[in-house]
Amino acid sequence: MLGKTTAPTHVPDPQSGPRADGARRSAATFGLPTATALVVGSIIGTGVFALPSALAPYGPISLVAFAIVTVGALALAITFGRLSQRVPGSGGPYVYAREAFGEFAGFLNAWSYWITAWAGNAAIVVAWVGYVEVFVNTGHNKWGSVAIALVGLWLPAAVNLAGLRSMGAFQVVTTVLKFVPLILMGTVGLFFLDTDNFGTFNARGGSPMGAISAAAAIALFSYIGLETVSVAAGRVREPGRNVPRATVYGTLACAAVYLLGTLAVFGAVPHAELVSSTAPFTAAADHMAGGSWAGNAVAVAAIVSGIGALGGWTMICAEMPYAAAEEGLFPKAFARKRGDTPVFGILAATVLASLITVAAYTSFDHVFTTIVLLSVLTAAIPYLFSAAAQLYWLLTHARQASRGRFVRDVLVAGTALAFSYWSIQGSGYQTVYYGLFAVLLGVPVYILLKRDRGEYGERTMPAEAAPSEQPDASDTTPKPRGCAA
Repeated sequence: MLGKTTAPTHVPDPQSGPRADGARRSAATFGLPTATALVVGSIIGTGVFALPSALAPYGPISLVAFAIVTVGALALAITFGRLSQRVPGSGGPYVYAREAFGEFAGFLNAWSYWITAWAGNAAIVVAWVGYVEVFVNTGHNKWGSVAIALVGLWLPAAVNLAGLRSMGAFQVVTTVLKFVPLILMGTVGLFFLDTDNFGTFNARGGSPMGAISAAAAIALFSYIGLETVSVAAGRVREPGRNVPRATVYGTLACAAVYLLGTLAVFGAVPHAELVSSTAPFTAAADHMAGGSWAGNAVAVAAIVSGIGALGGWTMICAEMPYAAAEEGLFPKAFARKRGDTPVFGILAATVLASLITVAAYTSFDHVFTTIVLLSVLTAAIPYLFSAAAQLYWLLTHARQASRGRFVRDVLVAGTALAFSYWSIQGSGYQTVYYGLFAVLLGVPVYILLKRDRGEYGERTMPAEAAPSEQPDASDTTPKPRGCAA
């Protein structure tokens, strides 16, 4: 570990951090409701609206897998809450890895998470287009789909570029508009459950554990985003208090929507129909209410949900690179701001997401699935490092906490670490291969950044010593080990 990047000898007091820097904070910050909305808006995109159909081939046993994934997600949420108290400020997984394990670990986390953010936006917008096309471009013209997708990417970018205040209001409004219909589906839908619709418990047969693992691999993508408020912690009022609460509250709210909603859809739609459905919540709403008006209302909720998630993730695409760039661990362009908005980070991420989205529609057949699994992998790496950082600080500061709290925190962080490993394994061999390659592409970038900083005399080191500067052969002065004699 190098210089200032070694682990801090003092763990910040959860309350003193926010108060100490309160005078330096901009007025453009948000409180607990908006912070919670950011978490919910980032987790719930369009994936939840397609999830029941994706899980249906495995049968109701997939609900068991979903419950296990939910436990892992909650362990991560609590871990991120604790870490935000130990290391206040924006950056999330980047700053946790940097403070615990050094600059290089911090950089790899920032790089990996940055890939997650903009690639995840591409995955969200491709699914979002499917619901928009319930109303327009119903013939699914390829270039019409591309145009809709680009609007879906650049509209949230425009909202973010307009400033934080607009972004906060946007998140609250879109979260309410999508959360209310989803929770209604998950509660009212329970009255329409028909056990005959569930089908065989383990529909694919074989090992129950194998079915759970396979279904869990699909469900893992659903919770990516639970850490978003810790990434933007520098913009939250009283972050030592509000960031942990928003992370846990937002994750719990999403877990309730996911589990209840998926259960309601499983029970409202016949299994054979659900397996082939491309809009399972729409099908469930039509079965419950009759006609198509309810299904159209759900499609509107999916559209709002997707645009809200894109808004939150577009902000996160810029926040972590900004935090890293300010410390010289990301290209300097990412540290440029207009007012309180990191303009370059927003534009760069949206351009990259646009390129991969166009490729999805024009060049490849299975890009959406590949993007989703890549996002799982590149998110699991920062999750793993964050859980490891929490375990590191717990073990090195064990005497500073009561025995009961220490044991509890170690169990939670250990669960989060195991869940992160499981997430990587569940993404599949091919995704790990390509994902690792994408992550390691950051190494040359790191080399250039370190060279430009000149921390070890790179800028002053002469290419070749002049003849007059050659050492005298008679000089017997001891030389440092490794130096030329």
